[in-house]
Amino acid sequence: MTQTTAAAPPALRVSPASAADREVKRRRVLGILDAAGRDSLLLTTHTALTWYLDGSRVHISLAGDPIAAVLVDRDGDHLVTFNNEAGRIAAEELPAGVSLHTVPWYGNLHEAAAAVGSSPAGAQDPLVEADVASELRAARQQLLPAESARYAFLSAELAAIMTDVLSTARPDTTEFELVSALAERVVAAGAEPLVLLCNGSSRSTFRHPLATHSPLGRRAMAVVCARRDGLVANITRWVRFDAGTLEERDAESRIAAVEADIFDATVPGARLDRIFAEIQASYVRHGFGADQWEQHHQGGPAGYAGRDPRVTSAVADTVVLGQTFTWNPSGPGVKIEDTVQLTESGLQVLTVDPRWPVAIVNGLQRPVTLQL
Repeated sequence: MTQTTAAAPPALRVSPASAADREVKRRRVLGILDAAGRDSLLLTTHTALTWYLDGSRVHISLAGDPIAAVLVDRDGDHLVTFNNEAGRIAAEELPAGVSLHTVPWYGNLHEAAAAVGSSPAGAQDPLVEADVASELRAARQQLLPAESARYAFLSAELAAIMTDVLSTARPDTTEFELVSALAERVVAAGAEPLVLLCNGSSRSTFRHPLATHSPLGRRAMAVVCARRDGLVANITRWVRFDAGTLEERDAESRIAAVEADIFDATVPGARLDRIFAEIQASYVRHGFGADQWEQHHQGGPAGYAGRDPRVTSAVADTVVLGQTFTWNPSGPGVKIEDTVQLTESGLQVLTVDPRWPVAIVNGLQRPVTLQL
């Protein structure tokens, strides 16, 4: 294994990392090491790497493993990547102050990363993510200023893309045509479409509807989860081509009321398992039945993963200021979803476009179905 020292050539893209945010993140990880009585930590997952490197792209295939690993030790940060990836990493993704090392493309990335750094021969093996998963998740909770700004910009851009694309849809537009148009715009914005879902009126019973050649018909849902600089924004929107039925409009109003209850429960110091209990009670309170929470996950904290984590009765993490969330309550034929951030003045909706029609629900502007 060799260490790369050559200066990176000029590039159109440079690392989005903020030096100030990265300094805070390093202090948080060193605090984890202090608590564990260890000297180094090996980061290997997309979520941990993109968070700690503050937005570096460490993938080639969206479905594949990261092409980098990072060892954090007392003396510094060490990124190890394959020799055929090092040039791009150095030119476009490497934050200042991070040492770059290479291993042959056929080598073992994690073994190589565990061996770099300042620990003497015979020292303890580094901690791995699984050893401190909850501690790392807590370290990611409160977004810092620069990454909050990047997230808000991505979220607003994604909401605008939804408005642009869905406002041109027609009943004979197919689901594939709609998600193709969404994907084109997301990629053109420099983001990666991690999730693209669509159901027309003939498939409205499916909660995770992968697109088909079916036409949209009289009513449709579109869902996009898009990642840029490591951060994942999530959004759901509905469009219809008639006035809708009384039953549909009533269900849309009631699912927005469920979401409002979840928002009310999302306050600093709240435990996620207790918010989950409130979600279960809210479905019953608003006429959806006691089993609706079992039909689809309910969302949870967001940021460097689509959900970090999905909330269940077993997740006891505590909500903090600056944390971001995507809750997504759903019922038969209805669903509502936006990316929000908890601020000093309450929840701020990030995936917002002023052109989209809204209704005021418990003091917040919430999206309604776009009627064309």
